[in-house]
Amino acid sequence: MDVARWNSLLDGLEVTRLTSDFLARVLELPYYRDALLPTTEVRRTGEQSFAALITSLRSTDPTGAPADPAELHDVKVGIATDVGVSRARADIPLDALMTAIRMDFSVLWDALTALSSPSDAPLLVARANSVWQVVDAYASQSQGAYMSERQRMATEASSVRQGLVASLFGETPPPSTVVQQAAAALGLDPGARLDVAVAAGEDAPALRVSIALAARRGTEIFTHPFADALLAFWPAGSKPGSALYEAADRISTLRCGLVEEVQGVGALHDASTLALELAQLATAQDEGALSLDTAWGRLARARLGSEGIGLATDVERTLSECGPGERERLVETARAYLETGSVSASAQLLFCHRNTLMNRMRRFASLTGIDLSIPAQAARLVVAWA
Repeated sequence: MDVARWNSLLDGLEVTRLTSDFLARVLELPYYRDALLPTTEVRRTGEQSFAALITSLRSTDPTGAPADPAELHDVKVGIATDVGVSRARADIPLDALMTAIRMDFSVLWDALTALSSPSDAPLLVARANSVWQVVDAYASQSQGAYMSERQRMATEASSVRQGLVASLFGETPPPSTVVQQAAAALGLDPGARLDVAVAAGEDAPALRVSIALAARRGTEIFTHPFADALLAFWPAGSKPGSALYEAADRISTLRCGLVEEVQGVGALHDASTLALELAQLATAQDEGALSLDTAWGRLARARLGSEGIGLATDVERTLSECGPGERERLVETARAYLETGSVSASAQLLFCHRNTLMNRMRRFASLTGIDLSIPAQAARLVVAWA
């Protein structure tokens, strides 16, 4: 009965309200009030942490033991790592971070007591230690991530090795002597196969978290900061199940530019330039890494556009002379065919008869001079509309 009542009280907790209460308190702390850390970031991690803490406090055991399976533990470690890394990068002191995290206990406790009735007093007394232990474990995980990130920051700022890494990414490709020295400092074979990722702007913090999670498992991913981006590289071809394999898999789901199977340390210079270009092409609609395979059209359009070349100006001008309805049908037909390369698949995608689709393709060709079924002609639109 106590277990059921406890879970009932937890059901009454609202993550959004808890987070708002937490923000009202934590933003009174000097280092949080004056930090460069956006309030939206504090709110985001606050919501994630409260949701995980509540799940961890929920009990299905008759003894009342908290429910904390392995997958939930991994989620909590990920959140704690996110918090530790971001606060370290925002130069928030460790004691201020610990004070803020331990406010989670008072926020949770105040909310639970507000939901409870006088008859729940013995239950709250019995559960107080569990609430504190769950919050304290989260604080310890965040502290570990924070300290590791501060150490990493110190290494980035002062290490001779980092200076050698920086020399790989200058304005011109590095000479072979620098490549040899940098490879030795990194413990890499100069001809090693490498993967390279670059995350730009607001996408960089997520890449930092992936790097920090790999470090927690004893695996180093090498980094180099650009003006408004972060570059990461690591040995390619790691074994499935290894920490490096899982880190690389996680990075592939982030919004970044990704260049795989780079042939040697000396090739990192050109690979990083390409990865940065790809990262800068990413949009909010992208849900994973952009590679040359997936974004070559966008890359070609951007490079040609920088030369003042309008790839489809004539096509757009011709189509603009059609009525709005016809123009829409012709464009959606062209896009569908460029995506599928099949009349049947395109007709199915657009819910029309294949003869109707072929008629539209012929009409498109007569107006624009581009036969969608001829790759050499269709390629211009693939790039222009990427």
